[in-house]
Amino acid sequence: MSFTPQFLDEIRARIGLADRVGRKVKLARKGREFSGLCPFHNEKTPSFTVNEDKGFYHCFGCGAHGDVIGFVMRTENLSFPETVERLAEDAGLELPRTSPEERRRAEAAVSLYAVCDAATAFFERELHGPRGQAARDYLRHRGLDDETIARFRLGYAPDSRGALKTALMGSGITESLLVTAGLLIQPEDERASYDRFRGRVIFPIFDRRGRPIAFGGRILGEGEPKYLNSPETPLFQKGHNLYGWSHAIKDARETGLLCLTEGYMDVIALVRAGIPAMAPLGTALTESQIEALWRVVPEPVLCFDGDTAGSRAAARAAERALPLLRPGLSFRFVQLPKGEDPDSLTCARGRGGMESLLAVARPLSAVVWDIETRGRPVDTPERRALVEKNLMSRARTIAERSVQEQYVGEFRARLRDAFADFSPVAGARRRIGPPGARRAFTRLVSDPLIGSEDGRAAARERVMVACILNRPDLLRDLADEFAAVEIGSHEYDSLRLAILDVAAGDAGRGDEPLDGATLARALAERGFAGTVTALTGPAARVLDWFARADAAREDALTGFRQVLALHRHFGGLRAELALSEHALASDMTEAQWERFRALKAEEEAHEPFSAGLDTFGEVPGRKPEG
Repeated sequence: MSFTPQFLDEIRARIGLADRVGRKVKLARKGREFSGLCPFHNEKTPSFTVNEDKGFYHCFGCGAHGDVIGFVMRTENLSFPETVERLAEDAGLELPRTSPEERRRAEAAVSLYAVCDAATAFFERELHGPRGQAARDYLRHRGLDDETIARFRLGYAPDSRGALKTALMGSGITESLLVTAGLLIQPEDERASYDRFRGRVIFPIFDRRGRPIAFGGRILGEGEPKYLNSPETPLFQKGHNLYGWSHAIKDARETGLLCLTEGYMDVIALVRAGIPAMAPLGTALTESQIEALWRVVPEPVLCFDGDTAGSRAAARAAERALPLLRPGLSFRFVQLPKGEDPDSLTCARGRGGMESLLAVARPLSAVVWDIETRGRPVDTPERRALVEKNLMSRARTIAERSVQEQYVGEFRARLRDAFADFSPVAGARRRIGPPGARRAFTRLVSDPLIGSEDGRAAARERVMVACILNRPDLLRDLADEFAAVEIGSHEYDSLRLAILDVAAGDAGRGDEPLDGATLARALAERGFAGTVTALTGPAARVLDWFARADAAREDALTGFRQVLALHRHFGGLRAELALSEHALASDMTEAQWERFRALKAEEEAHEPFSAGLDTFGEVPGRKPEG
């Protein structure tokens, strides 16, 4: 759709730039302008200005510049037509129709919207009428109250071939419109049309403005198909729409969290629990849906059932998303416990049970790794080469070159670690330790770093960042791993990103590796001097000697990888403990208690991962320095 300059100017005149920017940026008035921290790059001192009179924003730090349309496009990741449509709606402007054909389609759509809304009202009335008793019982059994039923406009289609047809045609709606809307089936042999949905609980499907455009029906009792969706219509395309969009969009944008599930009831359960959720409509995730999700949040979380079908759905989603990845845009994955779905888990364990899983959602790269490695033998060079070939082939399907390179780097690092036992030096042991150490050992990390408690996780994060600050030359080997590490502290994670940015710039180029002093100066210029001093200065709370500047390079490399492996391991263990604790609180059985005790025992054992760490960075015969 094209828009005239006059129409765009009218939007700019009606939408206050400072008000719109103020939804994303905390602004302070300075004379005739406003200033704040730039939303497009990391900064400590405000360099972002908004000039309401001239109608533009500008950042003197990164050069970002534009008007209200450009700002909304960039901050909300919308296309130009979508941005104009949203701002026009906010401004109370009707979108222009630029051709007779567009006007004809718009008029037809208005009629279909009215038909779908009338059908929704019919199904709602039937649910609460005499014929809806079984449907009401079913929804009560699934834990839904009247408020939820009304919020999602759930209904019931009577087990009759003509109940909806008779009611809606009696109100003046034509048979042809009912067929076009997908509510009636018209046999090819010219027999009478009949209701598509019969004897089913009805889930209306809404568009982005909250208007019903299609329906899903869940059969009561036995019969196939269990779920039936509307066919595609002028209003409804399965590959473009998502169930729950209008109910989740506001909270998703505000919280930055959005879950993608497999079913209607999963969406309803999560939204009731305060977790924004949507679901595709009987199809695998499409490119259009992926792009739509990314315009809401940069990393939606895919929550699939804990069964074989759920694993297959995760694999299909990963494969579909991989070629489309761009910097900052990806997916994270939650694989639910076996036999659970988001509805059952949320009902049994509440919001906390689901949030404990969302907190440790896995990145897309880890899911792709699992697809190619889980259950595959790697006991011969040929089999290991095949795994490597398949992973590299996956990575090279990513169209965006910078993301592709990151995936290749991460997969190579994972392969190096996974195949360490097959290395010629595997099994070798060396005497390592800080200067003056007398005993031989292969685990470099200290006990305070081993465990799943918050304090130990924070300690691991400090050590990993401090290790790179003191030895930035390690980034030649650890750049991919350091880029992928998950850090809970906003302060340390911002510092991590700044380190990677400096390393990628002029300071880290050339034959000589980036040194600690150069890195510290560059970080100080970006406002991180205090944090760097706290991590590397005389009073630094760095717990392990290998993270010091005077540690041998190979010890530092080995120690970092051991801490990273522990960090990943205990993140997963912590999620399992949280789930077990929720289950125990709601169901104090012997089996639940034993499961909880076993997980606690593993946490307290301190070295569940040591066998997989002993050979990181091993070099036969190297003597400790000093």
